[in-house]
Amino acid sequence: MADLNDDLSGFARAIVHGETPAAQIKDSYPNYSADIAIEVYRNNYRGNLHDALAGAYPVIKQLVGDDFFRFMARKFVEQHPSHSANLHHYGAELADFVAGFAPAQELVYLPDVAALEWACHVAYFAADAGKLSLERLAQVPPEQYPYLILRAHPSCGIVRSRYPVSAIWHAHQPGADSDFHIDLASGPAIALVSRIGDVVQVDDVSEAEADWIQRIQSGEMLGMATVATLGRHPDFDLQATLLKLATQNVLIAFTHGAEP
Repeated sequence: MADLNDDLSGFARAIVHGETPAAQIKDSYPNYSADIAIEVYRNNYRGNLHDALAGAYPVIKQLVGDDFFRFMARKFVEQHPSHSANLHHYGAELADFVAGFAPAQELVYLPDVAALEWACHVAYFAADAGKLSLERLAQVPPEQYPYLILRAHPSCGIVRSRYPVSAIWHAHQPGADSDFHIDLASGPAIALVSRIGDVVQVDDVSEAEADWIQRIQSGEMLGMATVATLGRHPDFDLQATLLKLATQNVLIAFTHGAEP
C-alpha cells in the first residue's frame, strides 16, 4: 500500500509540478512517450481548474476578457494547486492573487470584485435553510427580545470595498442593461450576499447594518448587538433592518439566550 501511495504521489507531482516521473512509470507506449501521456493529463488538470475558476468568477472573466482570463488562470493554477476533490472548493485565493498580479494592477477594483464573486460562489453552494417565522417571533414577550439569538442563513456574507462592487456585479449579470456607467470614485460600498432558494442576491447595506449583521453572525444576543451598534451608529434602525433582512431570507431562526 505504501508503494502504491508513493507511486500516486509521484504521478501527481509530475502532473502538477512538472517533476520527473517516477521510475515505476513506463517510459514508452506503442503510440507515444510517457512525457506526452503525462502532458495530456497535465493539460486536462489545468483545463479543469481553469473551468472551475471561470465558473466561480464569470464577472472577472467578462471584465478582463477571455484571453487575459486564461492567461491569469494559468498563472494562478501554477501557484495554487487543487487540494480538494471537489472543484467547487477551488479558487478561494484568487482575490489575493489578483491584488499582487502585476498585469492586472491598473484594474484597481478587480480584487474586490473577485472577493465578492467568491462570496457569491460560496453562497450558492451553502446549505439550505428555512425561513424566519415572523408569527413565532411575534409570540415572544417584548421583554425577552434582548435575549434572543438570531441565526443568519449559511449563505450570508459581507464584502467591504473602496469601490462600488455591487454595481459592477449587477451590471454584468445576465439580462443587465448594457448601457451603464459606474463611477469608481463614488465612494466605498458594503455588499451583503445572501440567497433565496437557488438565487444569489447582492445588496448594498450601510455600515451600521453590516456591523449589526456581523455581530448577529458571531452569536451575540439581540440586545447586546443592537446596543453596540447604536453606540457606533446612533441612527441605526433596528426595526427596519429586521424587516429588510427577514424579507431577504438573511435571518432564518432564533433561540433564547441566557438572561444575565
